[in-house]
Amino acid sequence: MGNDIRNVVVLGHQGSGKTTLVEAIASVALNLPKGAVEKGTTISDYLPEEKAKLSSVRLSVVPVTYNNCKINFIDAPGNDDFIGEAIAAVGVVKGAILVLDAQAKVEVETVKHWNMLRKKNIPTLIYVNKMDKENINFEDVLADIREKLGKNAIPFCYPMGHDNNFDGFINVVTLKARKYNGKECEDAEIYDDKKQKVFELHNTMVEAVAETSEELLDKFFGGEPLTNEEIHNGLRTGVLNGDLTPVLVGSALKNITIHTALNMLIDYLPSPSDLNPIEAKDENDKTVTIKTLDEEPFSAFVFKTTVDSFSGVSSIFKVNSGVLKAGDTVYIPNLKKTVALNQIFTLFGSKQNQVNELKAGDIGCVNKVDGLETSMTLCSPKAKVIYSPIDFPTAVYFKALITANKNDDDKLGTTLQKMMLEDKSIEVKRNHETNQLLIGSLGLGHLNFILERMKNSYKLNVTTEDSKVVYRETIKTSAVGDGRYIKQSGGSGFYGVVQMEFKPAPENTFSEEVFGGAVPKNYFPAVEKGFYEACEKGLLAGFPVIGVHAILKDGKYHDVDSNELAFKNAAILAFKDAYMKCKPTILEPIIKIVVTIHPDDTGTILSDLNTRRAKIIGVDINTSKNQKITALVPESEILEYVNDLKSMTQGAGYFNRTFDGYEEAPQYVQEKILKAANK
Repeated sequence: MGNDIRNVVVLGHQGSGKTTLVEAIASVALNLPKGAVEKGTTISDYLPEEKAKLSSVRLSVVPVTYNNCKINFIDAPGNDDFIGEAIAAVGVVKGAILVLDAQAKVEVETVKHWNMLRKKNIPTLIYVNKMDKENINFEDVLADIREKLGKNAIPFCYPMGHDNNFDGFINVVTLKARKYNGKECEDAEIYDDKKQKVFELHNTMVEAVAETSEELLDKFFGGEPLTNEEIHNGLRTGVLNGDLTPVLVGSALKNITIHTALNMLIDYLPSPSDLNPIEAKDENDKTVTIKTLDEEPFSAFVFKTTVDSFSGVSSIFKVNSGVLKAGDTVYIPNLKKTVALNQIFTLFGSKQNQVNELKAGDIGCVNKVDGLETSMTLCSPKAKVIYSPIDFPTAVYFKALITANKNDDDKLGTTLQKMMLEDKSIEVKRNHETNQLLIGSLGLGHLNFILERMKNSYKLNVTTEDSKVVYRETIKTSAVGDGRYIKQSGGSGFYGVVQMEFKPAPENTFSEEVFGGAVPKNYFPAVEKGFYEACEKGLLAGFPVIGVHAILKDGKYHDVDSNELAFKNAAILAFKDAYMKCKPTILEPIIKIVVTIHPDDTGTILSDLNTRRAKIIGVDINTSKNQKITALVPESEILEYVNDLKSMTQGAGYFNRTFDGYEEAPQYVQEKILKAANK
């Protein structure tokens, strides 16, 4: 098949009709009965959670063959809580359809998806869906596209219909009209009232084509018409370079513009031989370039993992170079091992179809390969290369999980492991101090999906509670403490006496300044152990103590009764004796956040961060002309920040978080913490 492959991601805001469009394409190209989102009968939304929500939560691969070309469509969720799925898909495709709802025009998630595509220079077709709805003004839609997505948007189709009654379209490239007759589209005449506009658009398009080469420009200004082939090649060059973004109009529900969209995907999006080489690293960590050609050594990249009770763990990959045949032995550089792939499959929604081979540029999957995960590379053992992993967003919304009983407790660990295999944005951590098992997600919707999936697929009922913030204690000044652990009542007793100084320090450390053998050297480790044990629980509120340097200054021992346990306990008592004299204080965890927002929201977000006691450390414009605010914020102030940020920015804002360190909490915050701890 070689050059006759296209990989196309279908993106757009939730509810714009992406899944319906993929369904229409499959129905038209493969002559299949058409499923409906509302009935839960579509190819790509097959999970019980998707059927219940009537929207996608996981990427799905739907290949179709049309005019001898195989097009792998990847239907990605439009909800921001599942942005990781879109990121994974965008990482392996070289073509996209961005779907718009004609009534809603360019929405928040549309802009996010557009920025992702631009960052990777992916040639994109914009499909203005739902043109059959009432009161649609295409000129307004086009103006919104050009304002929010760039001035390179050019209508390759123009809506037909008198006034605002959409009943078909005119192909601006070929100047042919197609009219919907209630069942399908058929050839038609261009309405007189549309002719002037369409010819104007055609001329604008031809002028844009002429500007792609000096030869064509001379021809155009010389009044000589460009041939259809010249127009086609010029448009293709413009689309591949990102200089032109074709805009199509249609209705996925009524199959309007589906054939045209398929033809344009084949005509204007890159085939494997058009693709720029992909960068990888070889065995010596040198950068190498990989061409997507059958003749090259085999290499592939796993961009999605699914777990299913029937097929087990499935690894979905794109063949970046060469040909993979069933039975081939491949090398997995991430695991440093070779495996034989006895069976390989293509995907069609939830179905897996066994195949004998997969060529360069194609998408397939393998099952039950131990250790193989998302972001890993498969390659020929004779030409070892490794691809860079996908940069998934980090979890920002943490809750503690609570199981109903001990049996569920045992099941929970393996269930979470499977879910983390499927979704790299999920983070799980056990907090031993609060005894909570925390799950991190990208937001409330993402968390609810995780809980629903646990219930539906793993028969596990789990509830959540707020995560507890883990505080620390430290000291602000030096003090000396005495510790005496003496128990002598016949037989072997205990005798350990120490004097220790405790000072503020960058971290917990221990040293000794004992003179004249007051404490024998063999007891120093026991004193040190006692100090570290004492630091596990401070006397203010019971939090671990950090930032203390302990110095063993003096002490006494007994020839018979002294032992390690006595000196360990003496050190604990010395710590307790000195602690309150050291002016202890409570430290709170500080999180570094990077918030990405539209510049218009900057004032709102900065003033909100101010109320959260944030320290702003940077405000920059990023490559997508968005504002990036970097700040240090107490963790207690941002437990629900992901939901608050979405409501403040109408869903446009998002952030990443990393732990930064501990800082002294203000007095009024400490009082609240102490009150809660004493309860």
